Amino acid sequence: MNGDSALLHEAERGTAGAETGCPTLVCAADRVGFGDPRRFDRVAAIYQPGEYLTFGPLLERCRFSFIPNLAASRHALILGDGDGRFLARLLSAAPELHAQAVDSSSAMLRRLRARATRLGAAYRLTTACTDIRTFTPSATTGDSYDLVATHFFLDCLTAQETDALALRLRPHLAPGALWVVSEFQVPAAGPLRAALCRLTIAGLYTAFRILTGLRVRQIPPWRSSLTRVGFACRSSRSWLGGLLVAELWQMQ
Repeated sequence: MNGDSALLHEAERGTAGAETGCPTLVCAADRVGFGDPRRFDRVAAIYQPGEYLTFGPLLERCRFSFIPNLAASRHALILGDGDGRFLARLLSAAPELHAQAVDSSSAMLRRLRARATRLGAAYRLTTACTDIRTFTPSATTGDSYDLVATHFFLDCLTAQETDALALRLRPHLAPGALWVVSEFQVPAAGPLRAALCRLTIAGLYTAFRILTGLRVRQIPPWRSSLTRVGFACRSSRSWLGGLLVAELWQMQ
């Protein structure tokens, strides 16, 4: 669960190689249940250690699972990537890739950009500090995206918001575009395993509600959202008895 939040933020899109800032005003965020991006900023420093303490390297395995399949990508849209570990690995694997990273947390974006800078790849990165739920690519972003990545981010959205995001991005995607997703899920397994997964997910939502004010409480049916706009699943991998899943989808 990554930190994109705050309805009615003004988009501040940086140019390649330049840092972008976030507005300090938070408008109606608590009203819609997304909390305060400044609280996500405070989580940024403990995001990676907290992840390792709870799940070890498994969330990273999810994020990185399909990177070999993405090496030919040229124009990626990275939504809610947190501290940027996935994007850094992707930039290393795809030397021709240019990426736009979108998040509402300025602290997360600073960490993401620092990783790209250490790779010497900051010139291939543009950042936008804004609410992903209202973000629409502008005409200045260049070619259509051939890759979208949402790792442990869609769980911060409602079903309606997930549908709206997919519909809003669809006109900006190239033919055959890929969409890679990592998420938590309740697997179609035995009742005991399903119950344990539900309990784990409920605990994670509770923790993020305390830390960030997030009030979304269930994972949206994001597969239906992708299917509705013309994507089909090409590959799926799971860990921890199905609690963690990584999937690669492609536009038909």
